[in-house]
Amino acid sequence: MILPHPESTLSLNIMVLGTDIVKFLKKTKNYILIDALMDNFLKKDIKRTPDMFLSTLIFLYSLGLLDKKGYKVKLTPRNQTELS
Repeated sequence: MILPHPESTLSLNIMVLGTDIVKFLKKTKNYILIDALMDNFLKKDIKRTPDMFLSTLIFLYSLGLLDKKGYKVKLTPRNQTELS
């Protein structure tokens, strides 16, 4: 299990940042340019950096949540049997 450092800011945790990206991608349903996704990500909090964005994107991709096509990404389609 991934445990955050006790003195870290929870809003900058990679799992919290990942949920923000997933929520945004759920609204779009289609492939979105990584640049547009990063702009949205950085606008949410002034403390966020492009490095945090890339780390979070890699984290989500390694979990199998993202599907990529060129410079675009979207959520990987899931069916109910995979979720249970």
